[in-house]
Amino acid sequence: MSARLEATNVPADDEGPNVRGCLAPAGQHIAPLVVVETHPVQYHAPVYRALQSTFGIPVSAIYGSDFSVAGYRDPEFGASFRWDTDLLSGHAASFLSTVAAGGARSAEHVSADGLNEALRAAQPAAILLTGYSPSFYRSAWMAAWRARCPLLLRAETADHARSRGVAQDWARSTALRALYRSCTRLLYVGRRSHDHFSRLGVPRGKLVFSPYCVDTTAFEPSEEARGRLRAATRERLGVRDAEHLILFSGKLSERKAPDLLLRAVRSLPPEIRGRITVAFMGSGELQGRLEQLAGASPKVGARFLGFQNQTQLSPYYQAADLLVLPSLHSETWGLVVNEALHHGVPCVVSEAVGCAPDLVEPSVTGEIAATASTESLAAAIERALVLVGRPEIRERCREKVSGYTVGKAAQGIAEAYWAVVKPR
Repeated sequence: MSARLEATNVPADDEGPNVRGCLAPAGQHIAPLVVVETHPVQYHAPVYRALQSTFGIPVSAIYGSDFSVAGYRDPEFGASFRWDTDLLSGHAASFLSTVAAGGARSAEHVSADGLNEALRAAQPAAILLTGYSPSFYRSAWMAAWRARCPLLLRAETADHARSRGVAQDWARSTALRALYRSCTRLLYVGRRSHDHFSRLGVPRGKLVFSPYCVDTTAFEPSEEARGRLRAATRERLGVRDAEHLILFSGKLSERKAPDLLLRAVRSLPPEIRGRITVAFMGSGELQGRLEQLAGASPKVGARFLGFQNQTQLSPYYQAADLLVLPSLHSETWGLVVNEALHHGVPCVVSEAVGCAPDLVEPSVTGEIAATASTESLAAAIERALVLVGRPEIRERCREKVSGYTVGKAAQGIAEAYWAVVKPR
């Protein structure tokens, strides 16, 4: 972990040493930061809003499609929905296409047609990209290069998420080195992101910490809310006070391995297993298999809550004793861990979960298990049960995630912006 990352990971109510240097100079014209993204993202929009309202940097987002606002079907969730939080206020937003006019209904199908013209009209001081996949972002990279503006990148960059052969890894590394050389600043979201950039030779002076975060304004994460929501939610779920409620939050898909959680609980000693109920908050293709697995001998108490939108999450986090995320691959971060820790809930995660080295401190905020190991996951859950019901542990959980907030993320982007843009 770099000294820079350690210095930035401070509690949310500590403005840190660089805040004033990130503010827009009074009375000066500030050209916009233009964000180019496939669609409005519920975890990104609040950062752009804070960047403009708190740091005085005008943000203009060019989105490929409005499907996340109009409503869409997520194939992994197996559900159709639209996010119930504000994705568009607090920054300027335009769309290259809309669902109503036949535009793309998923990120994979978003087109960059019209982006060159949109960038010319926006007259950016700098351009922020949030990925290099799917193909929309590669087209956006070329359009940004043609615009000859300082280019910033903030994305879920990591090396651990997927195993690759030697040839594939070489080709990926070669391509990314070239892409990163074209960036003026690269914003890393956590330790593994920082390590990824360092491995590919990005100079330390080009790296800025902008932590991955969730917007807590839709939540009720306090101890007061816990006292108000916990008992009623557990009663509704049929979970007694003496039982441990383990929560899985996310898509019920192979890569997230919710079935591994059930197998791990089944392998626990009967006196422990009999006091555990597992709640699956989410939907997906594995639900039928999970129901069968929970009912097989020895049985595991299980509840299936279905997909829950952002404003519906807090009652379930407050009712939970542990969050378990046993992903196998492609979990570049794992924002449900942020959500749980904000509510004071310790987390058990696999080594494949990207945020593990940042947010999960063994014996303090949770435990880390070997990937794809039922035995290791069961042992981690058993160790983590000693953290349950302890107010000081809930406080440590909230403290651990306090450096990974919307304000801190916006501060990092502001720092990168002012490093490459001079006010006029």
